[in-house]
Amino acid sequence: MHCPFCGTEDTQVKDSRPTEEGAAIRRRRACNGCGARFTTFERVQLRELTVVKQNGKREPFDRDKLARSLNPSLRKRQVDPERVERLINSIIRRLESSGESDVKSKRIGELVMDGLSTLDSVAYVRFASVYRNFREARDFEDFVGTLGDLDYN
Repeated sequence: MHCPFCGTEDTQVKDSRPTEEGAAIRRRRACNGCGARFTTFERVQLRELTVVKQNGKREPFDRDKLARSLNPSLRKRQVDPERVERLINSIIRRLESSGESDVKSKRIGELVMDGLSTLDSVAYVRFASVYRNFREARDFEDFVGTLGDLDYN
């Protein structure tokens, strides 16, 4: 593993422990070159995923990009970060276990919407407003009118 600070390949694992309910390994590392410490995560990857955008463009699936797409929706919401991490892991597992290497961006958006619908109602509406391209207040009213049966306990 290369040190992110000085680029040296000579790093040493100081501590390893399971995280995310055993779905990942967290490793604390130290660089033998500059002495810096950093953390890495090791996760199981069932297959390489490629995202197919609506315009046909293809790009490698990026877990961090998925996590960043949730941030604006969850901003200033009292949602346990562990629950968000479980949602991200769940989405990725569903994509990887689908048997397809090519995943349409629309499918990812639908999975995020499904997950947020059970996680937090405000985050769900925020994400929907961007994902479904709300243009006026009436779009919000129509969407919120469909939320009556959801449970957020």
